[in-house]
Amino acid sequence: MNRLVACIVRFAIILFGYAIASLAASAFLNILFLASLGYAPAQAHPAATASLYFSIPFVALFVAYFGFMPAAIIILIAEILGRRDWLFYALAGAVVAGVFLGLVDNVRDSPFAVTEASAIMAVLGGGMVGGIFYWLAAGRWAGSWRKVSTLPEPSES
Repeated sequence: MNRLVACIVRFAIILFGYAIASLAASAFLNILFLASLGYAPAQAHPAATASLYFSIPFVALFVAYFGFMPAAIIILIAEILGRRDWLFYALAGAVVAGVFLGLVDNVRDSPFAVTEASAIMAVLGGGMVGGIFYWLAAGRWAGSWRKVSTLPEPSES
């Protein structure tokens, strides 16, 4: 019973970590986009700041959707191997972003195709930021569900 509860709790933590990673990658991409337009925090118009409250969660939905399958495979591998280092998750985030870029590159008429070098680097950087934030939220305890102690049940006398 303890192992089942530990697995369910771990699954919930993984989903929470994936949501945090998607939001962090989205925030990174939004901030890079605003910076490429020349907006600085000191001179940002209130409308630009308010639009981030809508655009970051909205873009996070796309980030989570397009990165789900490769991220699920990497998370499964990390859980089985018990990987807990931040560098693994940062590089894994870059791999997830690279898989996304590879998939949209194969579909030439895709509206999500990324062709500029700076945009490719931004997507890879967003993947790395997402990976680091996943590590912060959930990756530091990878494989912990396997180490649930099985204490003997107290006997009633």
